Amino acid sequence: MQPISLSTACLVFLLLARAVVGVAIGLDPRLVDLGYARYRGLYDAKRGLDIWRGIRYAAPPVGPLRWQMPQPPLDESAVGIIDATDLPPLCPQAGAFATPVEYGFNGGPGANGLPVLVWIHGGGYSLFGARYDPSGWIAAGGYRFVAVEIQYRLGAFGFLASREVRAKGQLNAGLLDQRRALQWVQQYIAHFGGDPSRVTVAGESSGAGSTLHQALAYGGRDEGLFSNIYMSSPCLPPIYAYNDEYPTEHFRKFAELAGCASRATAQSCGDLVFECLVAADTSVLQNASEAVAATQGYFGSFAWLPVVDGRFVRSRPTSQLLEGRVAGKRILVGTNANEGVPLTNPRVNNKQQYDDFIRSQYPNLNAADHAHIEGLYRVDDALEYGSRMIFDTTGNSAPSALLQSGMATGIQQTVFNMAAETTFACPAQWLSEALSRHNRSVWRYQYSLTASYHGADLAAIFNLGLGFTSIAPGFRHALQNMLSAFITNDCPTIPADIATGYKENASVPLHMSMAVSEEVTA
Repeated sequence: MQPISLSTACLVFLLLARAVVGVAIGLDPRLVDLGYARYRGLYDAKRGLDIWRGIRYAAPPVGPLRWQMPQPPLDESAVGIIDATDLPPLCPQAGAFATPVEYGFNGGPGANGLPVLVWIHGGGYSLFGARYDPSGWIAAGGYRFVAVEIQYRLGAFGFLASREVRAKGQLNAGLLDQRRALQWVQQYIAHFGGDPSRVTVAGESSGAGSTLHQALAYGGRDEGLFSNIYMSSPCLPPIYAYNDEYPTEHFRKFAELAGCASRATAQSCGDLVFECLVAADTSVLQNASEAVAATQGYFGSFAWLPVVDGRFVRSRPTSQLLEGRVAGKRILVGTNANEGVPLTNPRVNNKQQYDDFIRSQYPNLNAADHAHIEGLYRVDDALEYGSRMIFDTTGNSAPSALLQSGMATGIQQTVFNMAAETTFACPAQWLSEALSRHNRSVWRYQYSLTASYHGADLAAIFNLGLGFTSIAPGFRHALQNMLSAFITNDCPTIPADIATGYKENASVPLHMSMAVSEEVTA
């Protein structure tokens, strides 16, 4: 069973539940009346789950609703019962700059009062959709909760930014979609047996970055939309103000490729450009969005990202985190041991290529900064180490992870480490510290199962078959139980026999390799 996706009308999501839930109409417990529409889901007898796919939480963001605040779903109460058993199409996609195709970036009686998981998918704010399956978490240890997986506007459709967009539309439309979905949960999740006061918002990569932005939204204002936060590999790339040259240049290029740049005149000040984009054919806009992504940036970077808009994103996340202005009561955050793969240039083999990498990734560093970084990361040692046999380190003896991993050695591993720490590990630490300083509960863990590249943990979390790694059933069972315990019990601690003693059958040996750090509180 898979979650959903979407096209131009991509504001939809998937619901999964551990038991037969919802307000039954007549004798059909999968028929749910939300007022604006009636949906019929399906029952997965093998896992004991009720499933609804493609339920709308907002109106289709097309025509005059492009780059505008998400609106309530259309009233479809008169059209009859809507089938909610099939996956809708994905939102328009826009890949990462210069990233090779092989990296995978181009393409019964009702239960009530259950905790709720809201999952926000990753993909650099430009790719993928609700195609994951949290039902394994529910089944792993007999936990009971409702899982909601959302989709939101991607690429230029969700993150087009400039003065023109600010004046005529809404910046960060994709983040506003997510916010609308969280508000929908508060209003409607009881129809599916969920408790709106027990919501965990979660995600991986840019999905985790999205949860971070939701926690920081409107200056960290807590609107009661969620109490728990789970982030896997939170992605926090450089963030610009909406009117900075970087997003503005992407807007100009996008308008040019969409055939709208000629509408700009001294008199219109760009207003006609925005109106032209609103009226343009969806396929034209999608092609322009992808073209900008493919031609603007440095290796592994995404063109379409959140911006500081002064409203939803009021300041750079790092400064707000230092001040502790964050919504939520508890957080569980994990990072992978080798996050720098695959979104970092894999062709850094000498000092010149290293210097080029530093200039492209960190353009504002001065000479003293460069010297300090080279000392911290032992760049001279890494250059001397070169390319040797690649294998994981023990972690407590030479060679260290500064120089070697299961993916790279020498200076190549050094740049992987730099990218991993600046984009993923440091944001995770900053958020953890922000919450712990204000007497809120924090748990952190590192996923170190070979090869532990960025996104590899999804294979364990969602029972996916991703290459480079083999996951023991017991390890997956323990991880899913940990996540489920956090959602249902507000604490990821699980019994020792679950963490170390699970077997699918007596002949399956266990090889566990994950540890969760102790709780951190102020």
